[in-house]
Amino acid sequence: MIPKRMVKFKKILQAQIIILMIAGCNSVVTEDNSVVGIKSKKLIPPPDGKIYHAAFPGIGAPEDDVTIKKISDFENLAGKKIAWVYFSNNWFNGKIEFPKENVELINDYGSVPFIRLMPRSSYSQQTTDPNFTMQKIIDGEYDDELIQWAKDARDTNIPLLAEFGTECNGNWFPWNALYNGANEKKNYGDPSLYDGMERFRDAYRHIINITKLYGAKNITWFFHVNAGADPVADWNVMRGYYPGDEYIDWIGISVYGQQLPGDAKRTFLQIMDECWDEVSNISSAGKPVAILEWGVIDYPTANDKAKWINEAFNSIKPGGKYFSKIKAMSCWHSSFGKTDLKIDSSTEALTAYRECVSDSIFLSEPYFITN
Repeated sequence: MIPKRMVKFKKILQAQIIILMIAGCNSVVTEDNSVVGIKSKKLIPPPDGKIYHAAFPGIGAPEDDVTIKKISDFENLAGKKIAWVYFSNNWFNGKIEFPKENVELINDYGSVPFIRLMPRSSYSQQTTDPNFTMQKIIDGEYDDELIQWAKDARDTNIPLLAEFGTECNGNWFPWNALYNGANEKKNYGDPSLYDGMERFRDAYRHIINITKLYGAKNITWFFHVNAGADPVADWNVMRGYYPGDEYIDWIGISVYGQQLPGDAKRTFLQIMDECWDEVSNISSAGKPVAILEWGVIDYPTANDKAKWINEAFNSIKPGGKYFSKIKAMSCWHSSFGKTDLKIDSSTEALTAYRECVSDSIFLSEPYFITN
């Protein structure tokens, strides 16, 4: 008997052959063997001198409770529309489903859906997930659900932004190398590479390959790392997780200042200075970079958060240190426990944010290329 896993792989391989045969006409074969044209829609960097303004707009702890009110409330606070709405597609209870309702709601509102594919069964952190491992994804155990996810994404015909495995170099998430092979080298793949990072890389490639095979060309793929690795180790470096330039369209970073009162105070510029060389070496093709998450709590001393916000924006404006590299800024507008990262955590912080994004260099309308 042929193992179920091999049957799935054979089906995917057959689909790949069919698509390669007709790639010249930019089409895909559907289940009923009809051929339909599928056009690629990809987010491209804004014009020179411009930067996208985006956000996780106060969706809250579930990270997927998207409503028109929450989006519009954030935009009213900011005084500016956002180019995309960032939210999570959690794989809770071992179930993978395309977030059709959230995608359509965001699109109908007039913004672009940005989906974080989160292979986790719950919000538990710093532990192995009971259902999802990178090896299981590679082995095809979730192919049926992932294929349906790809078909559902394709059938929306809506330009989508997506990432798999947010902040992969942080051990708070179960897809980090720590839980998938860590410093081992001989139990998977290339014996010269660390297994944990290599497994993440291949799991991400597997997912993107499925979306391509089933015609979901309307997805722009991001690779998302945290500015600082945890733990700091040779088996936990940014580039080791990277699927490759042929898979990824944009590089994304999380840049957080103080999140709890006892945390060390570090400015946006200090954090960027420490991680920028490593970020710059992820892609050999010079992929555009987006700050996908950023924020800081209000410090005990007055106006420190406002100062932090001003420095963050000024460092990427014309004349700023990172202006030519950063093509998008997406803040994390949320609060949980003692951590208030919202842009309106104080009058001073909100004033600083509104004044910064009012600059005409920050765009609310994204640019896509279709071919």
